[in-house]
Amino acid sequence: MERVVFIEVGTGIDLHGQDVTQASVRACHDAIGHNSMPGILAILPDGDLGRQKVEVTLGVPFRRDEVDLERVKAVFPYGTVSVQVVPGGLVASSGILLTDQGDVSDEMVIVNAVVSVGY
Repeated sequence: MERVVFIEVGTGIDLHGQDVTQASVRACHDAIGHNSMPGILAILPDGDLGRQKVEVTLGVPFRRDEVDLERVKAVFPYGTVSVQVVPGGLVASSGILLTDQGDVSDEMVIVNAVVSVGY
């Protein structure tokens, strides 16, 4: 990325089912879900949202190879999106095991996301 214009962070949690993709998607929504970038068109070359670059770094505590990168990329409506998955996040007890919710343990998975936007 030639120029970073915007960086935001988010956290996503899957309380039941230990789904690292679901937690990753939620972390990305959290990172971008409270922001508007009305000046982005004035900054992007030719004012073209297709020229926008989005770099996502996900801190995932386990089963990093199971993160569905295409589902994560689908969170972002514009530009070229790249996703890097690194060790991070947290695993903690949810306090209850609910097999009808897909739980294989009482663990919840917490993922952190850093989203950089630029061109």
